[in-house]
Amino acid sequence: MDMAFAAAAQIDLHLLAELREQTHGNIIVPGDAEYDRARMAWNLTVDQYPEVIVVAQSAADVAAAVRFARASHLDVAIQSTGHGVARPANDAVLIITSNLKEICVDADSRTAWIEAGLKWGEVLKETQAVGLAPLLGSSPEVGVVGYTLGGGMGWLARKYGLATDSVRYFEVVTAEGKLVRASATENSDLFWGLRGGGGNFGVVTGMEIQLYPVTEVYGGTLIYPGETAKAALQHFREWIKTAPEELTSSIEIMNFPPLPELPEFMRGRTVVMVNACYSGPVEQGPAYIQPWLDWMQPIVNGFHPMPFLEVGTISNDPVDPSPGISTGMWLADLSDEAIDIIVNHAVSVNGSSPIVKTEIRHAGGAISRVDAQASAYSHRDETLIMQCVSITPTAEAVEASHRFVGAFKAALAAHLTNGVYINFLDGEDAREQTRNAYSAGHFARLRMLKAKYDPDNLFSHSFDIPPMQEDDIDL
Repeated sequence: MDMAFAAAAQIDLHLLAELREQTHGNIIVPGDAEYDRARMAWNLTVDQYPEVIVVAQSAADVAAAVRFARASHLDVAIQSTGHGVARPANDAVLIITSNLKEICVDADSRTAWIEAGLKWGEVLKETQAVGLAPLLGSSPEVGVVGYTLGGGMGWLARKYGLATDSVRYFEVVTAEGKLVRASATENSDLFWGLRGGGGNFGVVTGMEIQLYPVTEVYGGTLIYPGETAKAALQHFREWIKTAPEELTSSIEIMNFPPLPELPEFMRGRTVVMVNACYSGPVEQGPAYIQPWLDWMQPIVNGFHPMPFLEVGTISNDPVDPSPGISTGMWLADLSDEAIDIIVNHAVSVNGSSPIVKTEIRHAGGAISRVDAQASAYSHRDETLIMQCVSITPTAEAVEASHRFVGAFKAALAAHLTNGVYINFLDGEDAREQTRNAYSAGHFARLRMLKAKYDPDNLFSHSFDIPPMQEDDIDL
């Protein structure tokens, strides 16, 4: 039975009163003054209307909310920062974990216990105080759990691997409303599925992660004129062939709007940005960037030794909520033909492209050295992942961007692997392409885990992993 039938459900006021008694968090329902603010996601294109919102203060509150949802025949959606909403929380119980902020760093074991409401920037501050670093992403403003459950590919990925590979254990509220631990020795099958399988199997309220001895890096951004896009992509292709694992990099084509607060050379123009983080000895960093300076002097050279606390300045991702859509795909090659197609679609000429950012990240390294069977995360051998982001303030802009990106993917089809990195997808794109994020064997195993831990599909607002049924034959 799929519990997403809840649109017609009537909330049992007795059950709601029990929930209020059992929790220390704030319980919000339609009509409450806080409702419209609480239901918002970071992506402002998400317009959701939950039946009940539970702003949890503890794992016990989360467990009570899950039990309430089950008793009320409502499904469950989970948000921390509100990034990466795959399916709006309409007619559901929306559990907000942003107030779960406990962090405990153990410098001796190089580990940290972090709760689900934390953002990576908050974790980074505490860990850097003892000379250690988490495997955070490009934006310190993103929540720790959602990022990790989808894989987590940040600026240390080629050296130390994915964030999901650094998890030692999770604490999870199951579909039965019970708090359990998932590790290599406890509920190990669940541990396997959570590392890459997203929020389909329970509500992760906290996790212990491994930390790494990184305090200073050589990083930054080079900016070139948009006219160099083709040549820059060709140079990037050759440059990464000899990149050491300490160097994680990306190249992006950015179409900036004509905003007065932007520098004149960016305002209303296209630029190419080369981003990188070198986590080896900082004095060796400039030698790895020198090939770009020899190739062409940039408009801006922002590379410098930096405290790892400042790693977010490399990408300078937006920190304020905005309306937009994101999609991504693994590239099979970066041939001249593929580059021509990318440039033709990513460079906006008089508004020809609705895509604001087209970024290609270099993966591989430590990511690919992990046993492919160790976790649900798939596509470890792929090395080039592309993400496209559009700003979509209107429904018409959303539709136009979807059409354009669809044509872009179709033109590029011969140069794609048909695989996706789930963290770069949102909305219906994430749901429709879930299967492509995994190998066939991993997806079948995830469906069997779903049948074991959430057979009623209570957690149906993450990626689309339906429970395996007895008569399924698509193994």
